Amino acid sequence: MNLFRMIQSFRDAAKGVAYVFVNEQNFRFQTFSSLVVVLVSWYVGLSKSEWVVILLLIFLVMILELINSAVEKFADVLKPRLDLQVQTVKDIMAGMVLLASLGAILIGLVIFYPHLVEIVARWW
Repeated sequence: MNLFRMIQSFRDAAKGVAYVFVNEQNFRFQTFSSLVVVLVSWYVGLSKSEWVVILLLIFLVMILELINSAVEKFADVLKPRLDLQVQTVKDIMAGMVLLASLGAILIGLVIFYPHLVEIVARWW
């Protein structure tokens, strides 16, 4: 195992994530939303299994956004931006991220609802 190549691989991966963060508004929104969810999760005191589900969902949505961004860049290289097939591929990829995000929101609501009800009940 070449330590230098492994370190360079991590640097390249970090550059890829940083590129998407800088250039993709949705990824920045997802990053901010993830931080809010993590803070709320800590505040309400999720169980270990709830934490696992929340973290899996966060990483799923963010990974899908990275895949979406990579496919969009690759499609732009292959065909001009306005090509109908390229636009269809981009729409499908965006739909994939949208469905994952909606699923994450629904599952998050199921997880957080009892905790939030308990917090609100304490205030009354």
